[in-house]
Amino acid sequence: MATRPAKTPDLRDLARLRRVRDRIDREYAQPLDVEALARGAHLSAGHLSRQFRLAYGESPYGYLMTRRIERAMMLLRRGDLSVTEVCFAVGCSSLGTFSTRFTELVGMPPSVYRQEAQVPAGLPSCVAKQVTRPIRNREAPAHAPHLA
Repeated sequence: MATRPAKTPDLRDLARLRRVRDRIDREYAQPLDVEALARGAHLSAGHLSRQFRLAYGESPYGYLMTRRIERAMMLLRRGDLSVTEVCFAVGCSSLGTFSTRFTELVGMPPSVYRQEAQVPAGLPSCVAKQVTRPIRNREAPAHAPHLA
């Protein structure tokens, strides 16, 4: 049985999807789920998820978690909050899920990142953010085990 090709979002849906993405960018630390995002855009959760993935290459939840991890990276680089405090500050309710997703995107656990993340003095924050941005739409490359 052949599957139908995915339908490209129309202009009305693209405007709604942009509003959903903007809401995620603004409210990443709030408790957001696909159902709430879909209600706000007057779409079904399934339709929102499919169209969001078509338009942006990842699910709404994946995009939300990437935003949270980006913010967590900045907070961890500052060094004045613990990993647990950062987890809750960015809107995650599970330290385990936060740590797992952080490790997938960044390539190291948040505790290691906090210890090793050093931004050279004088580097503008906008450049530091770009250089340390998590990898999107794919996992961080796994470090090869050191075999003696």
